[in-house]
Amino acid sequence: MGRGVFSLLLLLFFAFPLWAQEDLIGMTLSELIGKFGAPKTVFAARGNEVWQDDVVFQYAQGDFYIYRDRVWQVKVASARGISLGDPKQAAVLVMGSAAEDRGDYLLLSVSGNNSSLWPLMLRVNINSAGVVSSIFIYRPDY
Repeated sequence: MGRGVFSLLLLLFFAFPLWAQEDLIGMTLSELIGKFGAPKTVFAARGNEVWQDDVVFQYAQGDFYIYRDRVWQVKVASARGISLGDPKQAAVLVMGSAAEDRGDYLLLSVSGNNSSLWPLMLRVNINSAGVVSSIFIYRPDY
């Protein structure tokens, strides 16, 4: 990899910190509404099991998945220099060697402000065209 490409990737990695998004995980409903106001939309997301159902508050900043009274997952348009529509190869390169390539998604354990309270994961879903179709930051212990 050329020095210029490596420098660009480092810049992207640090220019789009994940920690700001990590701070959203664990927020209470009152903190979420206090920070962003009333959601644009509220809907139910059905999981594979009944206990996996969530209420989702949708804002311009992302979709906030609520379990009981706290945010446990956030769907965003970009994180760590990866954006919707990016090719899988670019996401793999930006995420680095610690990322797990599971075929149709990439996983990376992340650390930051909340990591001492609970583990956090970055999941980048890849569609059949080989591009990033969704990005999630979540607590894997839920």
